[in-house]
Amino acid sequence: MRYASAEGITISGAPDRGGITARGNLRPIDAEGDDMTDLLQTPLHAFHIEHGAKMVPFAGYDMPVQYAAGVMKEHSQTRENAGLFDVSHMGQVIVRGPDYASAATALEALIPVDILDLAESRQRYGFFTNAAGGITDDLMLANRGDHVFIVVNAACKGNDIAHMTANMPSGVSVTEITDRALLALQGPRAEEALASLNPAVRDMNFMDVATLDLNGADCWISRSGYTGEDGYEISVPNDAAVGLATALLAHDAVELIGLGARDSLRLEAGLCLYGHDVDEATTPSQASLTWAIQKVRRTGGARAGGFPGAQVVLDEITNGAPRKRVGLLPEGRAPMREGVQLFSDETTTTPIGKITSGGFGPTVGHPIAMGYLPTGYDGLIFGELRGKRLPLTRAKLPFTPANFKR
Repeated sequence: MRYASAEGITISGAPDRGGITARGNLRPIDAEGDDMTDLLQTPLHAFHIEHGAKMVPFAGYDMPVQYAAGVMKEHSQTRENAGLFDVSHMGQVIVRGPDYASAATALEALIPVDILDLAESRQRYGFFTNAAGGITDDLMLANRGDHVFIVVNAACKGNDIAHMTANMPSGVSVTEITDRALLALQGPRAEEALASLNPAVRDMNFMDVATLDLNGADCWISRSGYTGEDGYEISVPNDAAVGLATALLAHDAVELIGLGARDSLRLEAGLCLYGHDVDEATTPSQASLTWAIQKVRRTGGARAGGFPGAQVVLDEITNGAPRKRVGLLPEGRAPMREGVQLFSDETTTTPIGKITSGGFGPTVGHPIAMGYLPTGYDGLIFGELRGKRLPLTRAKLPFTPANFKR
């Protein structure tokens, strides 16, 4: 979100190839007490099995966590060539009114970003907020001329759609799109691979959206992704999804990539994972996401506020938040993962923060993490790992530079 699609996974277990952890126990963040035996399947489910995927439950779906090459190689494949991800579990939604302005204005009552002034055929990152200013989901939204197209997280899509539906004025409709799959093609050779099916994709820049023919199918394409690499997300009719995936895999730059590498790629890119780095108790300022709130929606702007929790959100933009999401580098080779408590020294019993995402960064070659610390804190940091306090240092995000086509 995902930039674009930001789904919530927890990866834990024994190291896979090269020290990155791929693991078979991804925890669906919406599975509290739910029966996970009746898992949903994406239109590419059989395709994944045929290609040797290791499948795991995630957000109510049976999803590929990795393929035969393993997470380390899949991660490197995406950084060096191109990786193909199935993200069809994400929610695709159309909000439509009498015109684009009607739909955009209605959504601005729920989302604290500038939707009304978003240019046609352009996309933007955003999030829903609650009355306390917390983030209830993050998302991508696009101006498609006569409607707004939104992609939301898999674990949140039911609540998101209900929230939008309940709060739309008369004449503005909310429609979940269930007859289209969603693929992500990411990496420095993504343009080359996709252009082999339609050269027009070369003309797209970061956050552009377009409707183009790919392998004989009418596809909704955005130049975006959730890895920090150049790439595309492609909404394709269900009955054309396997054909498109097969055509892309025929290109020598492309390999299938699972959720394990997707997680390590987004962590290196410093991108938030909903349900972990951001949640209902985390405000945009705390999450270091105020860049996504344009001036027109801030205090003094022409359309300031008007969204849930606006007073809290705008006050924190002006006066600061009590804590901030930061990048962290554990010293040594032992990764520090989600839930590790952070302390100011080796003996105090009161934590100053905690890690919300962590693991081994294959591209950077050492452990990396993100977490929360008090705003302005510049003292020593220790993480408690297996009963020992080990040092960490602050790090600038992202851990790897973004390679978007601007």
